[in-house]
Amino acid sequence: MRIVLVGPPGAGKGTQAAFLAKNLGIPHISTGDLFRANISRQTELGKLAKSYMDKGDLVPDEVTIAMAKDRMEQPDAENGFLLDGFPRNVSQAEALDEMLSTEGMKLDAVLDLEVPEDEVVRRIAGRRICRNDSSHVFHVSYKAPKREGVCDVCGGELYQRDDDSEETVRKRLEVYHTQTEPIIDYYKAQGLVVTILALGKVEEVTARAMEALSREGA
Repeated sequence: MRIVLVGPPGAGKGTQAAFLAKNLGIPHISTGDLFRANISRQTELGKLAKSYMDKGDLVPDEVTIAMAKDRMEQPDAENGFLLDGFPRNVSQAEALDEMLSTEGMKLDAVLDLEVPEDEVVRRIAGRRICRNDSSHVFHVSYKAPKREGVCDVCGGELYQRDDDSEETVRKRLEVYHTQTEPIIDYYKAQGLVVTILALGKVEEVTARAMEALSREGA
C-alpha cells in the first residue's frame, strides 16, 4: 500500500502517520526525518541540503526528490510506504508519479486531513513548551498546566515558540494554501483523494482513516 498524507500545519499529520503506518505495517517516511538522517550521516545529499539550509534557502525539489527516492528503494518499503511531507508541491507530485511509474508502481490513496483554519490556529498558537525540556508540551486549552506558565513535570518555565505565534501560523497556512494545497486537486483528477475530518481524539481520526482506506479498497 502506497499512501501520501497531506493536510495543513496543525492537522496532526505526524501523529496520524505513525499510527496509520503501524496499523498498515508499512514504513512512515517523513521529509523532516529524511533531512535529519541524511545530514547526520553526512551523505552527499545531506551535505547538499545543509548547504542550502545554512544559507536560509529552501532545499531544491531535486534534492528532496532524490532523498525520497533513495528511502523508497530501501527493503522495508518494498510492500508500500506512507509519505508525510512529500510531495509538497505539484512538481514534486509529478516527479513521484514518474518515479513510481518507472518501477511499475502507483499510489493507492492520498489521505487529506481536513481541519478548519481557526482550529489550526487554536491548536498551534495555544502550544506552550518547557524551556528545560522541549518534550514537555502543554496547551492552554487542551492540556493546560496546573499552574499557568509552569511545567507540571519539572517546574520549568513554559513559553510560546516564535513560529507558534498566531501571525506566523497564518503565514504558514498561506504557504500551505499556495504551494501544497494544489496537489490535492492534482490527485483528485486521478481519483486518489480520501478526505478525513481530523477533529476529535487521535484514535477516532485513525479509525476514520482506516475505514475510509478500506472503503477505497486501498
